Amino acid sequence: MQRFYVETLGCPKNDVDSDKIIGSLQRDGLARTSDPEQADVIVVNTCAFIEEARKESIDTVLALGEKRKSGARLVVTGCMAERYGQELAEAIPEADQVAGFGVPIQLSKKADKAVPSFDLLNLPRPKSVAPWAYVKIAEGCDRTCGFCAIPSFRGPQRSRDVDSILREVEQLEVQEVVLVAQDLASYGKDRPEELGAGSIVRLVNDVSSLVEWTRLLYLYPSDLSDALIEAILATGVPYFDLSLQHVSKEHLRRMRRWGDGSRFLERIQRIRSLSPDATFRSNFIVGYPGETEEDHDQLLRFVEQAQLDWCGFFTFSPEEGTHALSLPNHVPQSLMNERIAELRELQDNITAARRDELIGETIRVLVDERGVGRSHREAPSIDGVVHVSSELQVGQFHEVRITDAMGPDLVAEGALVGADHAG
Repeated sequence: MQRFYVETLGCPKNDVDSDKIIGSLQRDGLARTSDPEQADVIVVNTCAFIEEARKESIDTVLALGEKRKSGARLVVTGCMAERYGQELAEAIPEADQVAGFGVPIQLSKKADKAVPSFDLLNLPRPKSVAPWAYVKIAEGCDRTCGFCAIPSFRGPQRSRDVDSILREVEQLEVQEVVLVAQDLASYGKDRPEELGAGSIVRLVNDVSSLVEWTRLLYLYPSDLSDALIEAILATGVPYFDLSLQHVSKEHLRRMRRWGDGSRFLERIQRIRSLSPDATFRSNFIVGYPGETEEDHDQLLRFVEQAQLDWCGFFTFSPEEGTHALSLPNHVPQSLMNERIAELRELQDNITAARRDELIGETIRVLVDERGVGRSHREAPSIDGVVHVSSELQVGQFHEVRITDAMGPDLVAEGALVGADHAG
């Protein structure tokens, strides 16, 4: 039996794509291996969002190319393959195939050049090996954010059928489902006659009827309606991942984005009034062209006022084909580095303080692996974790008492923190 190895880079949406690829290869009779040197087919699912991600993808392809055994096929897929295609194939002759979205992996070096396509979004997946799983509910994006090239290679939004999503949720057999998409709250807007208005709210309710926890990632703030807020709170996972990117109104318009800091603060405060345990995450771009010292100061003030639980800060990356490249007043890299360091230091202190506030509290956690759990406050593979007793059953919910905090992580009573906690 031939064996395959899959390496996934980038965001949770790529994790879902890799699961679909794994399911397809297993259906074709291949067995999965965790050792790339033993694989007959090595697949690298690449990321192309920013330059740093592209470099990591290429370095990974080259490293795995050196490790593969004689006769093994090296396949490059994902965003870089879709975005750069032939250019990538010429730049990396080590790859036997560069396959964009919806192109099946060729298992033979003599494969037919007329390769058929398939619907990657709706391919079946294997049962999850963890008690949680990402579920992608749509592909592509209709927005025109000035910094983002994703619509140019992922295409316009394409929402899945509700039934196909619910079938996938059932077959994964998990306790927690994390819904993901490029523009999650816009789910169904491309198919109004079939899915109807407010389809994201109905989908959240439907998924919540099948699993204990439902979590949503990547919410565009203008689409965070009262109905959607209520639906999220009803899931028992009051976790709000808001795609804010900045808070200066003038600067957000340069980004071709909606909103401003005061609107964002009002929404956050309203949610906290409804659910004091609500948790917030966001991401911000530092140094987008035209960002002034006043813009930066507004962002600093917002971070201090909002007291978000989790924040990611990223320096601007110029992307081919985006509106940002046509703008004047690009920010020097050295200044971007100064600004991002200031923001990260501020947020690290806020995150640590909010974690310290939980010491002495009893919280409900889902144990992901031996000695490691998460409450509703931690998204899997993104935020901190809760170190729990190794005696607690994996895949089940438990009530634990928090005794300590270590930066982003919490420690529960009976936990052994260190090398011994891993399953």
